[in-house]
Amino acid sequence: MKSRKAIAALAIAAVGVGLLAGCSSSSNAGAKDGKVYLTVAPVLPGATADALKALHERVTEFEKANPNIIVKPIEYQWTGTTFAAELAGGTLPDVFNVPFTDSKTLANNGQLADITTDFKKTSTADKWNKNVLDVATGKDGHIYGIPWGPYAMALSYNRDTFTKAGLDPDKPPTTLVEIEADAKTISEKVPGTAGYMQMTSGNTGGWELATLTNSLGGRLETVGSDGKVTVKTDNAQTKQALAWLAKLRWDDNSMGSNFLFDWSGINQAFASGQVAMYMSGSDVIGSLMQANGFDQTKYGVTTFPLSDSSDAGILSGGNVDVVNVKDSKAQIAAAVKWIDFYRTQPTVDKDAAVKNAQTLKAGNQAVNAPTLPVFDKATWQQNQTWIAPYDNIPTANLKPFTDGIFDQQIVPEPSAHTQDLYGALDSVVQAVLTKQNVDVDAQLKAVDQKIQALVDADQG
Repeated sequence: MKSRKAIAALAIAAVGVGLLAGCSSSSNAGAKDGKVYLTVAPVLPGATADALKALHERVTEFEKANPNIIVKPIEYQWTGTTFAAELAGGTLPDVFNVPFTDSKTLANNGQLADITTDFKKTSTADKWNKNVLDVATGKDGHIYGIPWGPYAMALSYNRDTFTKAGLDPDKPPTTLVEIEADAKTISEKVPGTAGYMQMTSGNTGGWELATLTNSLGGRLETVGSDGKVTVKTDNAQTKQALAWLAKLRWDDNSMGSNFLFDWSGINQAFASGQVAMYMSGSDVIGSLMQANGFDQTKYGVTTFPLSDSSDAGILSGGNVDVVNVKDSKAQIAAAVKWIDFYRTQPTVDKDAAVKNAQTLKAGNQAVNAPTLPVFDKATWQQNQTWIAPYDNIPTANLKPFTDGIFDQQIVPEPSAHTQDLYGALDSVVQAVLTKQNVDVDAQLKAVDQKIQALVDADQG
């Protein structure tokens, strides 16, 4: 059997996408021969042959409508540990994506292209949910990117594994206690499968610990009335979250034996049946299908449980497509056209939505992966109606999430030195899962001290 990389390489040759692995510097001065050349990064490394074919069709459609723009797609994945080097080295493509947590900082630091003028020319410029668009708005009020795919953290689970363990896949757990009980049952009845697992590396351990903390009513950072940020990971809810993980790991033995998962790694483990339940963004099924070849009929997703605290909420995030600050005016204008075409129009225009759904389905990519609306709930529901004939994820499998998410309070990620904070907390989560009776208080106090110093240096 050929590897996924080999299959992808054959697909590239077959469809003529010209897709390149890794990053590519923005070497084009702008237009030449009357055309503008763009390097864009719309797919993850290891994308399947079907995903590449679907991308080729979208690129062809865009270039037909914009004959003066030539689009070259590449494989790219943002990671907190490598992005700074890519930015400093000038190896980023013309269009790339960054998470919600980083877009404002990069914009305010002058590290992203100002797209305000061209953004205002798009048909949806005045329709955006201001809270969503704010993540791409600099302190100068200018726009530095276009958000897409906002998600709420959710609980993904393998329906087949639930059935094998004697659990009802239509009744997923609704509390942390039920997650623990189901995880224990799965680990006992389905040998070789971790009932529940948590990400722990590449800044994902801190990201998921933030989610757990928020779900219990706590916050890793607080912002005072004077705007001063205080880092407080040493709080009751974070300690409760870590104690819950320790109980699954040490008392129940329901988390398997690998405790160094990053985002890509845990997705692969889930797709291969090594993990039955894990926390991730509500839209992760798209990546599972595109990069891991996962059978979407086995996929289940539900809202992550919230405590009874009035402050309990679910962490939300997403992506922002941004433009290389080194690009020419012609490239920036072309880049905004591409982002609007590829990301935004399929959510608001029926013809674009149907065409996108048809292309995604033909490429065996997720058509109806659950995300949060970038405009409003009514627009989202209308979009779901348009694409319903092409849905390729059983809607019943998504129902526990889609029925419950609009009743959950949405909480943004920590605002100051987010990735530094997440990275520092990776080691805390790893310690809890690999060392019994670790001194959590000391670990969290050390994180507070380290990150607060960074915050204070910014605040003066």
